[in-house]
Amino acid sequence: MTLILAIIPVLLLIILMAFFKMSGDKSSIISLVVTMLIALFGFAFSVDNLFYSFLYGALKAVSPILIIILMAIFSYNVLLKTEKMEIIKQQFASISTDKSIQVLLLTWGFGGLLEAMAGFGTAVAIPAAILISLGFKPIFSATVSLIANSVATAFGAIGTPVLVLAKETNLDVLNLSTNVVLQLSVLMFLIPLVLLFLTDPKLKSLPKNLFLALLVGSVSLVSQYLAARYMGAESPAIIGSILSIIVIVLYGKLTASKEEKARKSSLKTKDILNAWSIYLLILFLIILTSPLFPGLRHTLENNWITRISLPINASTVNYTISWLTHAGVLLFVGTFIGGLIQGAKVKDLFIVLWNTVKQLKKTFVTVICLVGLSTIMDASGMIAVIATALATATGSLYPLFAPVIGCLGTFITGSDTSSNILFGKLQASVAGQIHVSPDWLSAANTVGATGGKIISPQSIAIATSAGNQQGKEGEILKAAIPYALAYVVITGIIVYIFS
Repeated sequence: MTLILAIIPVLLLIILMAFFKMSGDKSSIISLVVTMLIALFGFAFSVDNLFYSFLYGALKAVSPILIIILMAIFSYNVLLKTEKMEIIKQQFASISTDKSIQVLLLTWGFGGLLEAMAGFGTAVAIPAAILISLGFKPIFSATVSLIANSVATAFGAIGTPVLVLAKETNLDVLNLSTNVVLQLSVLMFLIPLVLLFLTDPKLKSLPKNLFLALLVGSVSLVSQYLAARYMGAESPAIIGSILSIIVIVLYGKLTASKEEKARKSSLKTKDILNAWSIYLLILFLIILTSPLFPGLRHTLENNWITRISLPINASTVNYTISWLTHAGVLLFVGTFIGGLIQGAKVKDLFIVLWNTVKQLKKTFVTVICLVGLSTIMDASGMIAVIATALATATGSLYPLFAPVIGCLGTFITGSDTSSNILFGKLQASVAGQIHVSPDWLSAANTVGATGGKIISPQSIAIATSAGNQQGKEGEILKAAIPYALAYVVITGIIVYIFS
C-alpha cells in the first residue's frame, strides 16, 4: 500500500500531461496537491514538515532553475531586439544549408557546450529558440533539444553531477567519471544518429547520417574517455562538445555543394563577433568562475552569499546561493553587457527583461510546483520506498534496473545532480549486497539520470518556454517518452552485461 501511494504522484503527472494533454502548470498544481495529501495521510508527514519541504522546494526552483531559464530566454530575446539573431541564422546557413548538420551542430555541439558550462536548462532553451528562428517547427525543435540534452548532462555544469556523486558515495572521481563514459559509449553514437534521422528520415540519407553519427560519436567517446580517465569530471563534456563542433563544421564545409562553396559569405568578422558577443561573454564568464580557476572561484563563492535554514524532519536543511558564481547572474551580466555592445539602450534591455518575465508566467508556476512536489516526495520517504522496492524485487538482476532509479530521480527532480543526491548512496549500498563494484552501479545512477532529462517535466517546461509553446507540454512528453525508454533500456543492458 505504501508503495502504491508513493508511485501515485509520478503516474498522475505522466497521465495528466501525456494522455489528458493538460498544460504543465495545471497538471503540476494537481499533482502537487495530491502529493501533499498522500504525504499527510499516507506517510504521517506533519503539517510543519510539509510547509517547510514545499518552501525549500520553491526556493530551489527559483534559484538556480527559474533564474537560469529567465536569463537564458532573456539572452535570446535581446538578440531578437538588436536583430543580431539574423546574423547568427545567416552564419549557421553559411556553414551548411543541410538541415541535418544545422540541427546536430546546434543541439549536440552548441547545446552540449552550454550544458557543459552552465547546465540547468540553458542547453534546452537556447538551441530550441535558435532552431525555431531558423524555421524549424517548435515541437520538433523542443524534442530534438531534449533528446540531445542527455549524454552531456552527466558532466554538465563543469562536472557537478559526478562531483556530487563522488562526495555522496565517498568513491574516486576518476573511476566514477571513466565508468560513466563507458556506460554512455553506445549512446554517444546513437543520439547523434537519432537527431539526424529525425531531421532527415529519407532512406537515401541513411548512409550519410550513419557516417556523420559514427564520426561525431567517435570524437565524443575518445575525447571524453581520455578527459575522464586523466582529468576528472570537470572537462569531458567541454572537450567533447568543442571537438564535436569542430568536426561537424568541417564536415559541413567539406560536403557542401559547389554552389555553396562558391557562394561567398557577405558577413564580416566584426559583425559575426558582435552578433555572438552575448554568448561569447556568457561563455567567458562561466569559464572564468568555474573550477578551472579554483582560487578565483573560492573567493567569489565566499562573498555575496544568501543563506536560509529550514527545519525539516527534526534537522536543519541549509539553502545557500553564491551570487557571484550563480549561472543565472552570469547569464544576466553577459547578456546585459553584450546587449549594450550590440547597440541596445539600458531602458530597452529592462523592457525586454520584463516582457520575458511575463512570457514565462506559466513556467514559473510549473517549475515551483514540480520541485516542491519532488522535495515533499523525498522528505516524506516516498522516493526511498520506490527505490528500495525496486532493489528488493529485482535481486541479482538489479544492475539491469539501476539506471531506472537514476532516471526516476531526474524525472521527479529535473536534475541529474539531485538524482545523485537522492539515490547515489542507495546504489552504492545495493552494490555491496549483490557483490558488484559500487563505482559501476553508482555511475549507472548518473547514466540513467541523463536519460531522465529527456522526459523531465522541468526540462519540457523550459523547452516550451523557449518556443512560446506553453500548454503543449503533454505533446512534447508523448513525443519524447519512446526515446527516453529506449535510452534507459540500452544503458540497463550495458550496466548489467559488464557488472
